[in-house]
Amino acid sequence: MASEATTLQSEVLKALRFPIAVGDILRKRLVLKKELLKQTNLVPTRIAILGGSTTTEVKSMLELFLLAQGIEPAFYESGYNRYAEDVEFENPDLWNFKPNIVFLHTTWHNISEFPELLEAEVEVERRVRREMARFESLWEKIHTELGALIIQNNFDLPRLRPLGNLEASESFGSVNFVLRLNAEFASYARSHSRFLINDILYLSAQVGQAAWFRNSYWYNFHMALSPTATVSLAHNLAAIVKSVYGKSKKCLVLDLDNTLWGGVIGDDGLQNLILGKDHPVGEAFLDFQRYVKDLKRRGVILAVCSKNDAENAKEGFSHPDSVLKLEDFSAFKANWNPKPETIREIATELNIGLDSIVFIDDNPAERDLVAEQLPEVAVPNVGSDVSGFAEVLEHERYFEVDKVVQDDLSRSAYYSSNAQRSTCQARFSNYGEFLASLEMTAEIGAFLPVYLERITQLINKTNQFNLTTRRYTSGEVEAIAQDPAFITLYGRLADRFGDNGLVSVLIGQVSDETIQLDLWLMSCRVLKREMEFAMFDALVEQCQARGIRKIVGVYIPSKKNSMVAGHYASLGFIPMGGGSEGRALWSYDVPPTYSPRTRYIRRTAEVLLAAASPESTSVPSEV
Repeated sequence: MASEATTLQSEVLKALRFPIAVGDILRKRLVLKKELLKQTNLVPTRIAILGGSTTTEVKSMLELFLLAQGIEPAFYESGYNRYAEDVEFENPDLWNFKPNIVFLHTTWHNISEFPELLEAEVEVERRVRREMARFESLWEKIHTELGALIIQNNFDLPRLRPLGNLEASESFGSVNFVLRLNAEFASYARSHSRFLINDILYLSAQVGQAAWFRNSYWYNFHMALSPTATVSLAHNLAAIVKSVYGKSKKCLVLDLDNTLWGGVIGDDGLQNLILGKDHPVGEAFLDFQRYVKDLKRRGVILAVCSKNDAENAKEGFSHPDSVLKLEDFSAFKANWNPKPETIREIATELNIGLDSIVFIDDNPAERDLVAEQLPEVAVPNVGSDVSGFAEVLEHERYFEVDKVVQDDLSRSAYYSSNAQRSTCQARFSNYGEFLASLEMTAEIGAFLPVYLERITQLINKTNQFNLTTRRYTSGEVEAIAQDPAFITLYGRLADRFGDNGLVSVLIGQVSDETIQLDLWLMSCRVLKREMEFAMFDALVEQCQARGIRKIVGVYIPSKKNSMVAGHYASLGFIPMGGGSEGRALWSYDVPPTYSPRTRYIRRTAEVLLAAASPESTSVPSEV
């Protein structure tokens, strides 16, 4: 497997990374696709592309970039400019396809009516409302009839400006009109969790207007984008889809010397580091630190991997111009060990997979060594000029998110608290005494609307403690939460060091007196705390309350979930044999009386009431 991954990374995946050679991809697309399909454990998805222009090339490029992310798409493609008709008239081919995701590929060409010259503001506003109503009717029908997640392009700008610069300032200007529509699209996205924007306004500026749209492609093929623009759009779109399926990276591991500051802290000393606005290169390091800090604020875990004396390395963050501080890092490793070895230690300490890590180092030899020995780790070729580091990270879309929820903003605090727990654990010779000392409290209940986004995120990101590794869209999670044929449970865990947030999810489908567990997962940051026992206790109580006599557990092995292969056996389940998908089935008879498994977690009474009443939509008090 390692040699296969290395071959894919060096020969195929590299071609799909920044800077992308568009001509090479267009020439080699079939070879690239053939190699990418050799990967194992690809995540299947169904994507309907509804186009306001020709979409054949969009589909072809999107497939490559999704395969590179470990996602295998099946496509439905509308006819030319039939994006509205396919939805309005319920094209049976589309309805039977049952897409997980609907991508609406529209551009400024699909705006039905631009304002007239000197048109009054009130009339322009009416046009905005009519245009929004037209699109909203499509979106609502897709949501209600197909239950699919929608990814919608916002609008790029028309190439020509008959009014010149007045196009942007006058209400009847086409540029002004496009920007108003984009603001309305953004407003809709903020209030609808199953609606995401593919920001082609930004992409067109990034690519450049002259390269984004070519008259020859439009008039000959009705392609609204040039080949260069199509590759950019597909790459960006694939980043959105990978974030939906939890395949974005979680952790940024950084070198220090000549990466976060100029100079070598051990040789040059703190006072001689190049960092700050008084030096052109120092300002570039400062801006890169600001970018990294912004990533941390929105939930990316930061770690240090530096060949350095630990105390010298830490001193660098006391520089008066340093934006980053020691407390911003959830793991700090400064030693003289090989960096692949140190990065493995970081992954173990943070309890994350190597494939969750992006490694930044100015030294090409270190980058090559990590890329060779740890092919799962993303190692972008950032070069040695710090002014381009952030740009490379931006182009690669490593940390793309479909939603930002409170748990993301608190992630760094979660991992810092875990470090305190590890320090505390070292003082106990008995692990049970350590668990008791944590004073853990769990909030466990049926899915609530306030938690659905986090639940969906956890479902699509958790790989190790995940019995089936099944993925669900936000629409599917919402439907399950409202369906009495399912028992749903979420779990939050807090202790004296802090709140771990929502960390566990369970979904079971009820049939007569049997429930089958289609999904059971838990965040790795709370492993070995008995949270799985607390969830099982709550499940058994629910089964007793509803007259369910048998629990069927499903285990579907994957490359990453071997740690839970014995999970059901540890709870007293009896093996039933195999089933489809290579799954193993386990059976548990619900006893009339039950003794709780968990010994060290207290559950709150308010949440038990919520769990006993699936119809409840009240928000339980915070633990």
